[in-house]
Amino acid sequence: MANELDKRIVEFIAQHHVLSLATVIDNKPYTSNCFYVYLPDENAFLFTSDPETTHGGHMQSNNNVGLNIFLETNAVGKIQGLQITGKVKALEGVEEKKAKISYLKEYPFAVLKLETMWKVNPNFMKFTDNRLGFGKKLIWEEY
Repeated sequence: MANELDKRIVEFIAQHHVLSLATVIDNKPYTSNCFYVYLPDENAFLFTSDPETTHGGHMQSNNNVGLNIFLETNAVGKIQGLQITGKVKALEGVEEKKAKISYLKEYPFAVLKLETMWKVNPNFMKFTDNRLGFGKKLIWEEY
């Protein structure tokens, strides 16, 4: 069981729609960007991607991933960003069907190229929010 996620983190996640995904295999890091759907009841992120891409291959070989969501701003007092680590898995069967329905509700244009659905279950989140004070961090960790 995980401790409760601070509502300010959940609100930040809800205000954004693109995450940066970091993967690594054989000491070769790679990053990509994905539209996401957040499932607050599960504290999980959904995204779609082709398993034949570089990051898709990485995720199949190493399910440890990093995610980053941030507010792009030049105003130091408004900086916000969420760093996440977790485990990713490719969804199958009924779980994948449900994920595709959720994803297409949010991004109907994805019907043109809906690939494998992936789910990230976070085990660590660090939210930096300078609106709360310079360098203020909120930490969430799975027990």
